[in-house]
Amino acid sequence: MDGRDLVRSVKMVGSVQGMRAVRSAWRRRRTDARALPPRGPERARVPGLLVGAEPGPGGGVVRFARSELRIRVAVGGAVFWSWDGAESMPSYALPGEAPEPDPRAGLEPDKDGGWQVVSERLTVAVSRHGAVELRTPGGVVLRRELPPRWWEPVGGGAARWVQRSEVPADARFFGLGGRAGGPRLRGGTYRLWNTDPGGRFGPGDDPLYLTMPVQLVVSDAGTHLAFHDNTWSGRVTLREGEEGAGSGHDRPGTCEVRMEGGPLRCWVVTGTPSRVLQGWTALTGAPALPPSWALGPQHSRWGFGSEDEVRRIVAGYRERGLALSAVHLDIDHYDAHQVFTVDRERFPDLPGLAKELRADGVRLVSIVDPAVKASPGNGVFDSGREVGTAGAFVRDPQGRRVLGEVWPGECVYPDFTDPQVRQWWGTLYEERLAQGFSGVWHDMNEPVAFTAFGDPSLPHSSRHALEGRGGDHREAHNVYGLTMAQAGYEGLRRLRPDERPFLFSRSGWAGMQRYGGTWSGDVATGWPGLRASLALVLGLGLCGVPYSGPDVGGFDGSPSPELYLRWFQLGAYLPLFRTHAAIDAGRREPWEFGTEVLSGARAALEERERLRPYFVTLAELARLTGAPYVRPLWWGASGDRALRECEDAFLLGDALLVAPVLECGSDRRAVRLPRGRWYDTATEEAYEGPGQVLLDAPLSRIPVLARAGAVLPVRRADGSTELEVWAPAAGRTGGGLVARDVGDGWTRSEVERFTSRLSGGRVVVERDGEEDLVTYPVRVRGLRAPAGPVQSL
Repeated sequence: MDGRDLVRSVKMVGSVQGMRAVRSAWRRRRTDARALPPRGPERARVPGLLVGAEPGPGGGVVRFARSELRIRVAVGGAVFWSWDGAESMPSYALPGEAPEPDPRAGLEPDKDGGWQVVSERLTVAVSRHGAVELRTPGGVVLRRELPPRWWEPVGGGAARWVQRSEVPADARFFGLGGRAGGPRLRGGTYRLWNTDPGGRFGPGDDPLYLTMPVQLVVSDAGTHLAFHDNTWSGRVTLREGEEGAGSGHDRPGTCEVRMEGGPLRCWVVTGTPSRVLQGWTALTGAPALPPSWALGPQHSRWGFGSEDEVRRIVAGYRERGLALSAVHLDIDHYDAHQVFTVDRERFPDLPGLAKELRADGVRLVSIVDPAVKASPGNGVFDSGREVGTAGAFVRDPQGRRVLGEVWPGECVYPDFTDPQVRQWWGTLYEERLAQGFSGVWHDMNEPVAFTAFGDPSLPHSSRHALEGRGGDHREAHNVYGLTMAQAGYEGLRRLRPDERPFLFSRSGWAGMQRYGGTWSGDVATGWPGLRASLALVLGLGLCGVPYSGPDVGGFDGSPSPELYLRWFQLGAYLPLFRTHAAIDAGRREPWEFGTEVLSGARAALEERERLRPYFVTLAELARLTGAPYVRPLWWGASGDRALRECEDAFLLGDALLVAPVLECGSDRRAVRLPRGRWYDTATEEAYEGPGQVLLDAPLSRIPVLARAGAVLPVRRADGSTELEVWAPAAGRTGGGLVARDVGDGWTRSEVERFTSRLSGGRVVVERDGEEDLVTYPVRVRGLRAPAGPVQSL
């Protein structure tokens, strides 16, 4: 045991709970030592030589001396391959049945004794030794999977495996869930095990709360997404390649996936970045559409303390003319930290407070933790014991409920991999709705058990239902947060069928976008934490989770006025715009940092509200196409290597380029532009890309540029919507999409397409080729702006 870990645990949760955490850690270690004996001798295995093949729908089976490879191209273009007969189902990532095979694709002989499957978008070639190449229709190799290797315990048990891959020398890696050091994943090893880092994290901390075996690879040859559908603990080791100078040979980039068990199976989606995310969404499910109010500014704090303090904060926003859509209550509003309860002394009339705030346009959002205090008389614990034949809670191999130390004390954990437990848990949200809450945020659901040392999770030998298959925590851990989100989302839908649920979760896995979004977790207060906030949102969007955001201001400590405002300005352009802080951290209200910060925060809030119709449109497009709200600069030009290196700016939809200030003391910053004309939205000065420009970034604002020709919906002062059109360059056209706000129900919004062009010195905006069909007011900007030079910096 590390003494520093013990001191940290005692300091974090108090001396009594700290010592209980020590006991819990030893108990977990003893349980696993008994139930999970050492692996002992292992037998290594490789596929061996090819011995035959059997064509089938969409592909077929290629047999080797010691394994078999299954390949199937699905309708829509996604490619599935697996070893040892693994099927695509069951899978927590896929919402239902696997997609149908493409009847046009088939297995056929290839050169040198191999086999191949040719589809419209991809050719999959298999060598005699078991290597798998993914090639473009033009024959360019996107990815080469080397023959895998397994290590099987001689005495029986789960086999470990490793899959090594090669990608083009110029390729860049992205994804793997929420990675603070991203969005571009440089050389290193990344663990696949959802983990609470304990208190706070920065760019150097890995893993974090939300890991996924989803990697997006971008190169000159094209873009592809590779998803190893395996929920076990694992590690991904990446190394970027290097192009040879002159006649020198290229060194390819490499990826090595090591898993501690589970099937070796993979899905691959190829195409442009937008097509890849659309294909990924078609495979794993459309993102849940947040209610309209959830696209506005939100305020949270661990430690409001009372109803009166909540009223004071909301009044502070209103008195200063600051927009506010929601207030989030943390665990301090619970009775002794017990989930689905209320401290009646400090919050005597929570439904009345919610009604009062809602009349003022402010919703209440509640935290929900999974840990349930193991105490007879606790209603949630008592009702959970009656679920099914064995109760709702995770048990150890001896059939005893697994206990862990969390905020309420000694707790048990619902097994969300059991459909009966998900159904039961969903009914509990009726209490939250009765208290007046309009949404929930799931926390501590990696899951967490306080510990003085080692892994802060449940014993790895803990038993789970796993949809009736049965298994242990090594397989269930990474999907615990995902299945909790499923339980909450489906419960809210049943309880209020006329309203779209609002739910976001700290932990999750591939496919979690079906149930809501996520947030950064406990990001450290500081300039590195600010940079990590952007990395997380970009990386998660590329994994199919479009709705996310950080704790604005950082979770711990007191940000300087400059840091707070720069974080606030970034947050104003992210999907989830929420301030939050720990109970012992500094305040996060804009007026607490002086008049200059208040003025800058007001401007950021006003711009967020002005852009609300644009965010509504981006949310609808994310649901329809999987495209994230926040996109890397290379989104529309993945072949631009300079853009692939840019990590400090982003596209908000297709229309805007946002360049946050991420360094202390900066009042100017370099901004790299994609090809085309771009307008500084503050000055309306025009710049021609590709290239780099140096823009003013006073404390009052950050650089934001609009694409020439863009048509985007914005809110006018009277609350109505108008089209803001940035003048297209001569001889060019532009356009944009608009989704009307249809409220918080299930009515689908009509998406309207508008085009813009320059004709006789006038900007013409049309819908379906006709000006008369444009029913919105139109405001043209940038029409007289001369194009400024692009600077080489």
